[in-house]
Amino acid sequence: MSMKALLGKKIGQSQKFLEDGARIPVTMLNISGNAVVQIKTEEKDKYSAVQLGFGLKKKPKPSILGHAKKAGLKTTPSFLQEVRVEQVDLETLPKVGDSINAQDVFKPGDIVDVIGISKGKGYAGGVKRHHFKGGPRTHGQSDRERAPGSIGQTTTPGRVYKGKRMAGRMGHDKVTVENLQIADVTNDLLLIKGLVPGGRNSMVLIKKIGENKNFVPLYKEASASNAATAPSDVADAKVAEGKKAEEVKENAS
Repeated sequence: MSMKALLGKKIGQSQKFLEDGARIPVTMLNISGNAVVQIKTEEKDKYSAVQLGFGLKKKPKPSILGHAKKAGLKTTPSFLQEVRVEQVDLETLPKVGDSINAQDVFKPGDIVDVIGISKGKGYAGGVKRHHFKGGPRTHGQSDRERAPGSIGQTTTPGRVYKGKRMAGRMGHDKVTVENLQIADVTNDLLLIKGLVPGGRNSMVLIKKIGENKNFVPLYKEASASNAATAPSDVADAKVAEGKKAEEVKENAS
C-alpha cells in the first residue's frame, strides 16, 4: 500500500524489553478505525491527497453528517485530516469508505514522525518558557533573579521587535517529534519507542519516513502452544527419573 500515514489516539505510556535485554519507554497509540472519507485528485482539486477520518462524533453537524454519508460511512468521524500522496499512488490506495489496516502501512522497525498538539502549560515566564538563565544573585538583585532584563533598543528602531522571546502562553502548539521507531504494531495498537506530543486521549498523526536496518524486536514470552507442551515434557521427565530410580533399587537388592 502506498499510504504512509495514519491517525491515532494516545492511550498512555509504558515500558517494554527488547530481545537483547534493553529496557525502552514506549507510547501506546490506538490506530483502529482509520477510514477513507475523501480522495483529492489533480484533475478536480489541483492536488493529490487522502482525507482520513478517525473517532466517533456523537452529535455531528449536518454538513459533517452529510460528508460522512457521501463516503458510505455508518458513523461520523470526530477528526478529519488530509495526507498528501503522489498522483501515481492513487490507484493503489483504498477506496472511499474503506478502513485501513495498520499492518498494511507500518511494521516494526519503521522510522516515523509523530505530529500532535503539545500539553498546555498556561502562562509562563522567560526562564521556564525560553530557558533564560536569569540575572545575578549578588549586588542587591534580591527580586530580579528570574527577570527577563532589557527588551528594547534606543532611538533606532525605538520599539520592540515582533517575536521577542518574553513571558507568555506556553504549550498547546503543533509539535513534531522526529525519527521515532515503531516497536510493535497490531490492527488496533501501535507501540512507539519514546514519547509523543500531547496528553492522554489526544490525536496524533503518524508519518512513515524510513526504516531502521538495525532494528531489535521486542522480547515476547513463549507462545501458548509451547507453554501447553512444557508441562507434559516435565511430566515425562519425572516418569523417566522414577523408572531409573526403581531400576537402581532392584539392582542394589
